[in-house]
Amino acid sequence: MEQQHLFDDDAKDTDPVARYLELTKVVMPTLAREQKRGWPVRFDHCFQRIVLDNICGGVWYDHVDRPAYRHLNNDQAQRAVSLCEDIIAGKADLAALNRQSLAWRGKG
Repeated sequence: MEQQHLFDDDAKDTDPVARYLELTKVVMPTLAREQKRGWPVRFDHCFQRIVLDNICGGVWYDHVDRPAYRHLNNDQAQRAVSLCEDIIAGKADLAALNRQSLAWRGKG
């Protein structure tokens, strides 16, 4: 299955927050389950933590009120979508992003 087929044809017209949620709740967990990608995580909340921490440059909830999806501004949502798409395309190293996220949280 090609990864483009997992994307909504109208994705470019979608609200960036809705797109971020689709990518982290549906697309990325599906790819983690169905394809041998060697990703260090497979659950939606893990993808969300990694993406949000990395677009915020630290623990996301130190920068964005909870719940994040209600408080992301347009720029943050666009950057989250872009990072998700780069991870999916193999242009961003999810393992390295996860290590950085965990380091910010004192868990690495």
